[in-house]
Amino acid sequence: MCGIVGYVGRQPAVDILMEGLRRLEYRGYDSAGVATIAPDHTLDIRKSAGRIDRLAARLDEAPVSGTIGIGHTRWATHGPATDGNAHPHVGGHGVLAIAHNGVIDNFAAIKGRLIQEGYQFQSATDSEVIAHLIADCLAEELPAGLNGSTAREVAASGYAPLVRAMSAALAQLNGTYGLVVLFRDFPEVILAARLGSPLVVGVGDNEHFVASDPSPLVGHTDKIVYLADHELAVVTADDLKVVHRDQGHVDHNVQVLEFESGDVDRGGYAHYMLKEIFEQPETIRNTMRGRLSRDEATAVLGGLNLSPGDLRAVDRLLLTACGTSWHAALVGEYLCEEFARLPVEVEYASELRYRNPPLEKNTLLFAITQSGETADTLAALREVKRKGHPTLAICNVVGSTIAQEAAGGIYLHAGPEIGVASTKAFTSQCVALTLLALYLGRLRHLSFGQGMQIIDRLQELPDKVAQALESNDAIREIAEKYYQCGNFLYLGRQYNFPVALEGALKLKEISYIHAEGYPAAEMKHGPIALVDENTPSVFLMPQGLVYEKVMANLEEIRARGGPVIAVVDEGDTRAAALADDVIYVPNVADFLQPIVSVIPLQLLAYHIAVLRGCDVDRPRNLAKSVTVE
Repeated sequence: MCGIVGYVGRQPAVDILMEGLRRLEYRGYDSAGVATIAPDHTLDIRKSAGRIDRLAARLDEAPVSGTIGIGHTRWATHGPATDGNAHPHVGGHGVLAIAHNGVIDNFAAIKGRLIQEGYQFQSATDSEVIAHLIADCLAEELPAGLNGSTAREVAASGYAPLVRAMSAALAQLNGTYGLVVLFRDFPEVILAARLGSPLVVGVGDNEHFVASDPSPLVGHTDKIVYLADHELAVVTADDLKVVHRDQGHVDHNVQVLEFESGDVDRGGYAHYMLKEIFEQPETIRNTMRGRLSRDEATAVLGGLNLSPGDLRAVDRLLLTACGTSWHAALVGEYLCEEFARLPVEVEYASELRYRNPPLEKNTLLFAITQSGETADTLAALREVKRKGHPTLAICNVVGSTIAQEAAGGIYLHAGPEIGVASTKAFTSQCVALTLLALYLGRLRHLSFGQGMQIIDRLQELPDKVAQALESNDAIREIAEKYYQCGNFLYLGRQYNFPVALEGALKLKEISYIHAEGYPAAEMKHGPIALVDENTPSVFLMPQGLVYEKVMANLEEIRARGGPVIAVVDEGDTRAAALADDVIYVPNVADFLQPIVSVIPLQLLAYHIAVLRGCDVDRPRNLAKSVTVE
């Protein structure tokens, strides 16, 4: 939630800031702004409510200059989306500017004290408190102000007074922050700090970049430093120093950024979401690559950092997640219980963090997350870890907070997901959970032959997903029939029940149509009251154990005049004869049906949203990485 970008170097900062903000707009698009330090040592700030284009128009009217600057795109928490609430915010009497991601829990108390001291606030945000608080601490470090000699001395000290002032301010904050700060009188340095909200630093030639995720750095540098909680970075064009709150100066680890420019542009597609839907055959291959052993008929998951003996001793799995990742966890519950005969419980992370459930001694937690920064999932992981249980992660973002704090896990390798509504991450999570279930199953009771059968089916999966994508044109025609409906039901059983939930969520997220997902058999226990001629029911009914049961549920909807859209296996003439519209998917093993069946639901949501004129990649009220509670 919210995007930060910063630059210090030799190039005009505003060009890099605006390019970065466009790449970060999926993290927040209520308002945006930039601040630079002009050659005459003045802070130039431009900001605007609304999308990046409005900010760009403002910059065309009133350009800014300078080779150092920070930018921000906002997802509103405190205060509505207005020009005044947009970042960057100014501290003191214009001595500094900040951009902030996160939430400050005790901002009201600090704000009251600062008002009494004479500071004037221009916004309703919690973030502006940080700006004035750092300015207040800076006044204590440099009470006499600056002259040329003092500025040089401060720079020669490694900007120690600025670091002390910022550290003193941060020590007073309760909450989370990803924070970048410009100082008017020091036009060569950016200070950056994080606690619970991600920040990365890109290392270039005579230039450095700061961002809330790596996407703005693509094309500028392939060297990246992930800041950890309680770390503060001093960033100049020529140097990067990192200080930890408790450890003092720390050596930073420069990693290679694996993204390419094609990963962060639309590649000819109308929307990022559509591109990411069509990337799924390849992202599924990437998730499986190098992780299937035909010699041992099992999965290879070295990143778990637990021995086979440790894993055999596990008596219970606890899967925790939010949103789409929670739906993937439900698929994982079916998989692990079937393949490994291991009890599995799936918990909303937002509930788990405040519950005190009894956890057996040999319980293993998996936190499932695309971004690796989801605040509730991180808090749930920390709570279970605090109680001494091993914690692992299934995550898409290398270097993210959850990836760092978990003892091990499985990276998805799905590439950056920029569309706010998750698509390729969901299918990659389901694949990762299938690999996990296979691995645990082979440790327990699956035979070599059973393991080989699962591997055979998995290796066919990318081609099966590519076949499912061939229904795109037919799905667009179905969307044209139903896009004006105000309610949808999604119904499936067993492995397809979580897919029904996910299909309903996708439709809600991007088209703003009310939709509900249910186990098909539960439809009789309440939801059937919603059925009428204007409420389509989407049935997930590939061939399998419960096919006949779902067919009976379909008949019950038809008897009450409800339109039926059926997602069925190729060649299923029975369903085609009964449903109003049919979407065919290739036949796969039941444990892989969620990955194939979700494809048409993603496409259906996409086409309906486009027909309704919705902003598919930036749906209202949503942001990509939910780093607040």
